[in-house]
Amino acid sequence: MSVSIIQANPKNILIRSTNWIGDAIMTTPAVRTIRENFPEARITMLAYKWMADVFAASPYVDDIFIYDKHGRHKGVLGLWRLTGELRRLKFDCVFLLQNAFSAALIAFLARIPLRAGYRRDGRGFLLRPGVAIRPEVRGLHQVHYYQGLLRDLGLKCGSNELCLSHSSDDNQWAADFRNKVSPGKLVGINPGAAFGPAKCWPAKRYGELALALHKEFGAHFVVFGTKADHETIAEICSYGPGFITGLAGKTTLGQAMALIGKCDALVTNDSGLMHVGAATKTPLVAIFGSTDDIATGPYSAQAVVVRQNISCQPCLKKECKGGFECMLGIAVADVVAPVAKMLRS
Repeated sequence: MSVSIIQANPKNILIRSTNWIGDAIMTTPAVRTIRENFPEARITMLAYKWMADVFAASPYVDDIFIYDKHGRHKGVLGLWRLTGELRRLKFDCVFLLQNAFSAALIAFLARIPLRAGYRRDGRGFLLRPGVAIRPEVRGLHQVHYYQGLLRDLGLKCGSNELCLSHSSDDNQWAADFRNKVSPGKLVGINPGAAFGPAKCWPAKRYGELALALHKEFGAHFVVFGTKADHETIAEICSYGPGFITGLAGKTTLGQAMALIGKCDALVTNDSGLMHVGAATKTPLVAIFGSTDDIATGPYSAQAVVVRQNISCQPCLKKECKGGFECMLGIAVADVVAPVAKMLRS
């Protein structure tokens, strides 16, 4: 490799974050790897505003630079403003964990000398150095995809364990909320998924799941989601107004992450909060439909994946044009059993 980042020993490092919560959490071992290889460097995370809470309390990041895509960095003029702001910070190296062409273009226009990332999406000529994706990495979990980039750049990779830290304020809020909602078992439910409805188990079945677990364990439930999930969450809450609490748009991401860490179990679609559960070591059951549980499943020894073994799965489509068998074929009892086992332990 013509350019060695290890030999260059950068002192002012920028990391371009991925754009989705789950993807960002899957990069946390790679972020730790960068810190462990450059312990004296100042490390800044370039991330969208809605991603900031993932890294706000990270011990491996010194600063977060907000990419205000819908504000001052919007459009062509905003992009030019962003690259100028980054140029003035005089970064000597950037690790592009985001795969997009635009990530490499921004680094190039910001005149960052070392621009490390995978050669993909037509951006190879903008990288220095660029890394080819190894065929064997394509069949592994995404955690290994990001660590593989750093390994091929010559960095020494340590643990692949996900790492997620919370602020003291978020931890206190979650502890207070937990004490107020339930002195007994608390189960989190995450019925949404930003990718699309093909990832989502029906709300009715989540409600029936809560009824069954409340009957057996006296469990209480908190249902996570954004304002966009309001109708789904309201339907689930209708199954148990005395023991199901809906949180549609009522928490920050940091508060939601901290509260998931205090749940006795989490039941979730394939989503960003599923990866939060994995990172906080919360026992979880992940329900998979259209997506690939090998590549993007929960990276946790305390996780159980429930899925159908049908020929069209994973189709990786946002919406099902067929009979939605991958989700409708998963009965409430299929999910109750592993959750009950977790609550008994």
